Amino acid sequence: MRRGARVIGLDNSSNQLATARLLQEEFGLRFPLVHADAERPPFADARFDFVISQYGAATWCDPYRWIPEASRILRGGGRLVFETGSPLVMCCYPTDDDDAPADSRLHRDYFGMHRFEWRGPSGAVEDIEFRIGHGDMVRLLRTSGFEIEDLIEIQAPNEGADAQAQPYVPLEWARRWPSAEAWRVRKVD
Repeated sequence: MRRGARVIGLDNSSNQLATARLLQEEFGLRFPLVHADAERPPFADARFDFVISQYGAATWCDPYRWIPEASRILRGGGRLVFETGSPLVMCCYPTDDDDAPADSRLHRDYFGMHRFEWRGPSGAVEDIEFRIGHGDMVRLLRTSGFEIEDLIEIQAPNEGADAQAQPYVPLEWARRWPSAEAWRVRKVD
């Protein structure tokens, strides 16, 4: 790749990988794309210097599985950066309507949060997300061998933003409270 980086893309979704292939063709980029789950990445120990997840593993994989795996595949001094939804927004989703947006009341418990199932009109589970509180995340990162460099709680801008910060999060909500957050951590040597 450019500047000597050797990139590997990993996703559990065939559709996402197909999109990645199209973008590789469009921009003249070539690197391996691996169809696998971040909870069980098929890579050797200490293979990478940098791991990033923007809502992928950080949202749809169990943090108690994918974060230790990210640590395993990172070399000492390597960095993990991930963006995910805020635990606060998860607490503000109504529990009686899986299609309702976040509101200004707490509907769910903060302590003990982990796995959330979203049901469709038939009552069947259509989506599963994972979210843990900040204290639990700090402890998980530290026990997985990481030093926390930063936590950025993302606030929607006051001007120039679309009518909605993200699906199910009203813009006015995201201007008052963080609907998303980005963590930057380094694997201790």
